[in-house]
Amino acid sequence: MPDFTQLALFFAAALVLAVTPGPGIFYVAARTLAGGRAEGVASSFGTGLGGLVHVLAGSLGVSAIVLASAELFTVLKLAGAAYLVWLGLRTFQSARQGPPIMPDDSKSSMGVRRAFREGVLVEALNPKTAVFFLAFVPQFVDPAAGSVAFQFVFLGFVSVALNTLADVVVAFLASRIRDGATARPALVRRLREGSGAAMIALGIGLAMARKPAS
Repeated sequence: MPDFTQLALFFAAALVLAVTPGPGIFYVAARTLAGGRAEGVASSFGTGLGGLVHVLAGSLGVSAIVLASAELFTVLKLAGAAYLVWLGLRTFQSARQGPPIMPDDSKSSMGVRRAFREGVLVEALNPKTAVFFLAFVPQFVDPAAGSVAFQFVFLGFVSVALNTLADVVVAFLASRIRDGATARPALVRRLREGSGAAMIALGIGLAMARKPAS
Protein backbone atom coordinates (compact mmCIF):
# COMPACT_ATOMS: atom_id res chain seq x y z
CA MET A 1 0.00 0.00 0.00
CA PRO A 2 1.15 3.63 -0.58
CA ASP A 3 2.40 5.42 2.52
CA PHE A 4 0.17 7.64 4.64
CA THR A 5 1.28 10.88 2.95
CA GLN A 6 0.50 9.49 -0.48
CA LEU A 7 -2.88 8.23 0.69
CA ALA A 8 -3.70 11.62 2.23
CA LEU A 9 -2.83 13.38 -1.02
CA PHE A 10 -4.97 10.93 -2.99
CA PHE A 11 -7.92 11.35 -0.62
CA ALA A 12 -7.73 15.15 -0.84
CA ALA A 13 -7.50 15.12 -4.64
CA ALA A 14 -10.31 12.55 -4.99
CA LEU A 15 -12.52 14.56 -2.63
CA VAL A 16 -12.04 17.75 -4.64
CA LEU A 17 -12.85 15.89 -7.86
CA ALA A 18 -15.91 14.25 -6.25
CA VAL A 19 -17.51 17.57 -5.29
CA THR A 20 -16.63 19.28 -8.58
CA PRO A 21 -19.79 19.46 -10.74
CA GLY A 22 -19.55 17.06 -13.65
CA PRO A 23 -21.71 14.75 -15.80
CA GLY A 24 -22.33 12.33 -12.92
CA ILE A 25 -23.61 15.01 -10.57
CA PHE A 26 -25.78 16.56 -13.29
CA TYR A 27 -27.23 13.14 -14.16
CA VAL A 28 -28.16 12.41 -10.54
CA ALA A 29 -29.68 15.87 -10.14
CA ALA A 30 -31.72 15.41 -13.31
CA ARG A 31 -32.89 11.97 -12.22
CA THR A 32 -33.92 13.33 -8.80
CA LEU A 33 -35.84 16.26 -10.26
CA ALA A 34 -37.62 13.88 -12.61
CA GLY A 35 -38.44 11.04 -10.21
CA GLY A 36 -37.86 12.14 -6.63
CA ARG A 37 -35.29 11.60 -3.90
CA ALA A 38 -35.55 7.80 -3.78
CA GLU A 39 -34.80 7.50 -7.49
CA GLY A 40 -31.98 10.03 -7.18
CA VAL A 41 -30.31 8.11 -4.35
CA ALA A 42 -30.81 4.81 -6.22
CA SER A 43 -29.21 6.26 -9.34
CA SER A 44 -26.29 7.48 -7.17
CA PHE A 45 -25.59 3.95 -5.99
CA GLY A 46 -26.14 2.68 -9.52
CA THR A 47 -23.52 5.01 -10.98
CA GLY A 48 -21.26 3.99 -8.09
CA LEU A 49 -21.54 0.33 -9.08
CA GLY A 50 -20.96 1.32 -12.70
CA GLY A 51 -17.81 3.13 -11.59
CA LEU A 52 -16.59 -0.02 -9.83
CA VAL A 53 -16.96 -1.85 -13.15
CA HIS A 54 -14.38 0.53 -14.60
CA VAL A 55 -12.13 0.15 -11.56
CA LEU A 56 -12.09 -3.65 -11.89
CA ALA A 57 -11.68 -3.42 -15.66
CA GLY A 58 -8.79 -1.01 -15.22
CA SER A 59 -7.06 -3.32 -12.72
CA LEU A 60 -7.33 -6.16 -15.25
CA GLY A 61 -6.18 -4.04 -18.17
CA VAL A 62 -9.49 -4.21 -20.04
CA SER A 63 -9.98 -0.45 -20.01
CA ALA A 64 -6.53 0.07 -21.49
CA ILE A 65 -7.44 -2.28 -24.35
CA VAL A 66 -10.67 -0.38 -25.03
CA LEU A 67 -8.91 2.98 -25.00
CA ALA A 68 -6.17 1.68 -27.30
CA SER A 69 -8.78 0.73 -29.92
CA ALA A 70 -10.56 3.58 -31.68
CA GLU A 71 -13.32 1.21 -32.79
CA LEU A 72 -14.03 -0.19 -29.31
CA PHE A 73 -13.92 3.28 -27.77
CA THR A 74 -16.40 4.59 -30.34
CA VAL A 75 -18.80 1.65 -29.88
CA LEU A 76 -18.83 2.06 -26.09
CA LYS A 77 -19.15 5.84 -26.36
CA LEU A 78 -22.08 5.74 -28.79
CA ALA A 79 -23.87 3.03 -26.81
CA GLY A 80 -23.65 5.13 -23.65
CA ALA A 81 -24.67 8.29 -25.49
CA ALA A 82 -27.67 6.60 -27.12
CA TYR A 83 -28.82 5.22 -23.77
CA LEU A 84 -28.63 8.64 -22.11
CA VAL A 85 -30.52 10.29 -24.97
CA TRP A 86 -33.19 7.57 -24.81
CA LEU A 87 -33.60 8.10 -21.06
CA GLY A 88 -33.87 11.84 -21.62
CA LEU A 89 -36.49 11.49 -24.34
CA ARG A 90 -38.52 9.11 -22.20
CA THR A 91 -38.37 11.49 -19.24
CA PHE A 92 -39.32 14.48 -21.40
CA GLN A 93 -42.23 12.67 -23.06
CA SER A 94 -43.49 11.38 -19.70
CA ALA A 95 -43.58 14.94 -18.38
CA ARG A 96 -45.53 16.16 -21.39
CA GLN A 97 -48.05 13.29 -21.55
CA GLY A 98 -49.24 13.03 -17.96
CA PRO A 99 -50.12 15.26 -15.03
CA PRO A 100 -47.11 16.41 -12.98
CA ILE A 101 -47.76 14.04 -10.09
CA MET A 102 -45.31 14.11 -7.21
CA PRO A 103 -44.87 10.41 -6.35
CA ASP A 104 -44.47 9.18 -2.80
CA ASP A 105 -40.85 8.00 -2.64
CA SER A 106 -41.79 5.26 -0.19
CA LYS A 107 -44.16 3.71 -2.74
CA SER A 108 -41.96 3.87 -5.85
CA SER A 109 -39.96 0.64 -5.52
CA MET A 110 -40.26 -0.18 -9.21
CA GLY A 111 -38.95 3.27 -10.09
CA VAL A 112 -36.12 2.89 -7.58
CA ARG A 113 -35.00 -0.45 -9.01
CA ARG A 114 -35.16 0.94 -12.53
CA ALA A 115 -33.23 4.05 -11.51
CA PHE A 116 -30.51 1.87 -9.97
CA ARG A 117 -30.19 -0.30 -13.10
CA GLU A 118 -30.12 2.74 -15.37
CA GLY A 119 -27.46 4.37 -13.20
CA VAL A 120 -25.26 1.28 -13.52
CA LEU A 121 -25.61 1.23 -17.31
CA VAL A 122 -25.08 4.98 -17.74
CA GLU A 123 -21.78 4.85 -15.86
CA ALA A 124 -20.57 1.49 -17.13
CA LEU A 125 -21.10 2.61 -20.75
CA ASN A 126 -19.18 5.85 -20.25
CA PRO A 127 -15.61 5.48 -21.57
CA LYS A 128 -14.70 8.86 -20.07
CA THR A 129 -14.91 7.19 -16.66
CA ALA A 130 -12.36 4.63 -17.80
CA VAL A 131 -10.14 7.49 -18.98
CA PHE A 132 -10.42 9.13 -15.57
CA PHE A 133 -9.40 6.06 -13.58
CA LEU A 134 -6.54 5.14 -15.89
CA ALA A 135 -5.20 8.71 -15.87
CA PHE A 136 -5.77 9.61 -12.20
CA VAL A 137 -5.36 6.54 -10.00
CA PRO A 138 -1.97 5.29 -11.33
CA GLN A 139 -0.35 8.56 -10.23
CA PHE A 140 -0.77 7.38 -6.63
CA VAL A 141 0.20 3.73 -7.12
CA ASP A 142 3.62 2.73 -5.76
CA PRO A 143 4.96 -0.44 -7.46
CA ALA A 144 7.40 -0.90 -4.59
CA ALA A 145 4.57 -0.99 -2.03
CA GLY A 146 2.95 -4.23 -3.16
CA SER A 147 0.48 -5.48 -5.75
CA VAL A 148 -0.23 -2.76 -8.31
CA ALA A 149 -3.63 -4.27 -9.17
CA PHE A 150 -4.66 -4.32 -5.49
CA GLN A 151 -3.58 -0.70 -5.00
CA PHE A 152 -5.49 0.33 -8.13
CA VAL A 153 -8.67 -1.38 -6.90
CA PHE A 154 -8.34 0.05 -3.38
CA LEU A 155 -7.75 3.60 -4.54
CA GLY A 156 -10.46 3.27 -7.18
CA PHE A 157 -12.91 2.06 -4.55
CA VAL A 158 -12.12 5.09 -2.36
CA SER A 159 -12.68 7.41 -5.31
CA VAL A 160 -15.99 5.75 -6.21
CA ALA A 161 -17.15 5.92 -2.57
CA LEU A 162 -16.44 9.66 -2.43
CA ASN A 163 -18.19 10.24 -5.75
CA THR A 164 -21.23 8.27 -4.57
CA LEU A 165 -21.39 10.21 -1.31
CA ALA A 166 -21.29 13.50 -3.25
CA ASP A 167 -24.03 12.25 -5.59
CA VAL A 168 -26.26 11.27 -2.65
CA VAL A 169 -25.86 14.77 -1.17
CA VAL A 170 -26.83 16.23 -4.55
CA ALA A 171 -29.88 13.94 -4.68
CA PHE A 172 -31.06 15.24 -1.30
CA LEU A 173 -30.49 18.87 -2.31
CA ALA A 174 -32.29 18.40 -5.63
CA SER A 175 -35.19 16.66 -3.88
CA ARG A 176 -35.65 19.73 -1.66
CA ILE A 177 -35.98 21.87 -4.77
CA ARG A 178 -38.50 19.41 -6.18
CA ASP A 179 -40.48 19.21 -2.93
CA GLY A 180 -40.64 23.00 -2.79
CA ALA A 181 -42.43 22.98 -6.12
CA THR A 182 -45.21 20.65 -4.96
CA ALA A 183 -47.77 23.45 -4.86
CA ARG A 184 -46.89 24.55 -8.39
CA PRO A 185 -47.80 21.74 -10.83
CA ALA A 186 -46.65 23.68 -13.88
CA LEU A 187 -43.21 24.16 -12.32
CA VAL A 188 -42.98 20.44 -11.57
CA ARG A 189 -43.68 19.69 -15.22
CA ARG A 190 -41.00 22.14 -16.31
CA LEU A 191 -38.50 20.59 -13.90
CA ARG A 192 -39.19 17.14 -15.32
CA GLU A 193 -38.91 18.43 -18.89
CA GLY A 194 -35.67 20.18 -17.98
CA SER A 195 -34.36 16.97 -16.45
CA GLY A 196 -35.07 15.09 -19.66
CA ALA A 197 -33.38 17.80 -21.71
CA ALA A 198 -30.35 17.65 -19.39
CA MET A 199 -30.00 13.90 -19.94
CA ILE A 200 -30.24 14.39 -23.69
CA ALA A 201 -27.54 17.09 -23.50
CA LEU A 202 -25.29 14.77 -21.48
CA GLY A 203 -25.77 12.05 -24.10
CA ILE A 204 -24.88 14.42 -26.94
CA GLY A 205 -21.83 15.58 -25.00
CA LEU A 206 -20.70 11.98 -24.54
CA ALA A 207 -21.24 11.24 -28.24
CA MET A 208 -18.95 14.14 -29.14
CA ALA A 209 -16.17 13.01 -26.79
CA ARG A 210 -12.95 12.21 -28.57
CA LYS A 211 -10.67 9.28 -27.90
CA PRO A 212 -7.75 10.42 -25.73
CA ALA A 213 -4.44 10.75 -27.51
CA SER A 214 -2.09 7.84 -26.88
